[in-house]
Amino acid sequence: MRRTVLKALAFSLAGAFATVPAWSQAAPVELEFYYPVAVGGPITKIVDGMVADFEKENPDIKINSVYAGSYQDSVAKALTAYKGGSAPQLAVLLSTDMFTLIDEGAIVPFDPLVKTDEDKKWLGDFYPGFMANSQTEGKTWGIPFQRSTIVMYYNKDLFKEAGLNPDAPPSTWEELVSQGKKLTKQDSSGQVTQWGLEIPSGGAFAYWLFQALTTPNDAILMNSSGNEVYLDKPAVIEAVQFWHDLAYKHKIMPTGTTDWGTTPKDFLVGKTAIMWTTTGNLTNVRKNAKFDFGVAPMPKSKQGGSPTGGGNFYLFESATPEQQQAAYKFVKWMTSPENAAAWSIATGYVAVNKAAWETDSMKQYVQEVPQALVARDQLDVAVAEFSTHDNQRVTKLLNDNLQAVLTNAKTPEQAMKDAQSEADRLLRSYK
Repeated sequence: MRRTVLKALAFSLAGAFATVPAWSQAAPVELEFYYPVAVGGPITKIVDGMVADFEKENPDIKINSVYAGSYQDSVAKALTAYKGGSAPQLAVLLSTDMFTLIDEGAIVPFDPLVKTDEDKKWLGDFYPGFMANSQTEGKTWGIPFQRSTIVMYYNKDLFKEAGLNPDAPPSTWEELVSQGKKLTKQDSSGQVTQWGLEIPSGGAFAYWLFQALTTPNDAILMNSSGNEVYLDKPAVIEAVQFWHDLAYKHKIMPTGTTDWGTTPKDFLVGKTAIMWTTTGNLTNVRKNAKFDFGVAPMPKSKQGGSPTGGGNFYLFESATPEQQQAAYKFVKWMTSPENAAAWSIATGYVAVNKAAWETDSMKQYVQEVPQALVARDQLDVAVAEFSTHDNQRVTKLLNDNLQAVLTNAKTPEQAMKDAQSEADRLLRSYK
C-alpha cells in the first residue's frame, strides 16, 4: 500500500514539474550592463526603473545595471574590464567609440541577430542621421539609444527685456552676433553680468560643439571610414575664427573656455541668455527654468545643420550566445516605440526611431512641449558626429587645438594645421 502511494506521488510530482515553465527550472540568463550619464537630472533612476520593468516582463533575464560615470569614464571602464576578462555583455557608450571598440575586438555586430521581418523592420526604422555613427563597412555595430543633436536654448524673458522678439531667436550667424550684443549686459564698473551666448568648449566635448559651427559652414571634418580628417580646410578655419570672434571681437561670449557643466547652470540662473548644448538637457531645463524659454536649431552660415551625438548600445564579444540573445531582446525592448518615446519624454534625448513619434504618448508630449520637435526636425540636416580610428587621441588633439585658439595660444590657421598634421600621423596605419 505504502509503495503504491509513493509511486502515485512520484508520478504526481513528475507531472507537476512537467507543467512548470522552462524558465523556472533554469537559472535566468544574467547580463551586466554599463551605462553613462552626461546630462543633468535623475537619469540613473530612469534607467534602473526601465531595467526593473523589463525584468518583470522577462523573468528569465536578470540585468545588473551599472552606472559607469561619464561617457569617458564608461568607455575606459568597459575596455579595462574587457582586457581583464570581465567585460560587461552590453553597454551604452558614445556612438563615436565605435571604431575604437571595433579595433580593440571588444564588440560584435548586431546583424546576425536580426533575422525576422519584424527585426528588419525595427532596425530599418532608426533615423539615418543616427545610423551614420552606428554602421560601417556594411555592418551594424551600435543601436541608437541615448541620442541627441545640439540645439540652441534661449531665455524668452531676457529677449523681451532686451527689446527682442522672444519668438524670433537668431537664425543666422549675423543675427547671433547682433542679438547677442543686445543680450550682453555690464554693470557700472564694466563687469559683464549677463552674457549673450555661452558655448561649452572645455573638457571632452569641444569638438562636438565645434561641429555646430562647421556643419552650417558647409564643412565636413572626417570620412565615413574613420581614417581621414579635413581639419585644415578653409571653411573649417573660418568656423574656428568665428568661434574666437564671438568672445574677443564681438564680446558676446566669455573669453577662454567654458566647461560643459557650467553652461546649463549659467543658463538656469540667467547668467547667459543663449546656450548651445545637447537636446538631452531639455528635461533638465524644462523642470528647473524659472522663466519662459525657447529651443531653436543651429544658426546658419551657408546652410543649416548640427552633428548628432550621444550613445549607442554595444554588444560585447565576451557574451555567450544565450547572453547575446538576451541582450538583443533587452535592446529591442528599450528601443521599442513606446519605450523610446518614454525615454525621450523622461530625459529630453531624441526618440531614435520614427515609430516612437507616432505613439499617443509622444503626440501628447509634443503638444505640451513643442521644443522637443526641434531636435527631431534638425535630423534632416544632421551629420555624423566626429569619429575616427584611434578616436580618443584624434579627438583630444582637435580639442586641444580648439582650446588653444579660444585661449589665444594659437591662431585658427596654425591650430588647424597642427591638428591636421598630427591626425594624419595617427591615422596613417588605418589607410
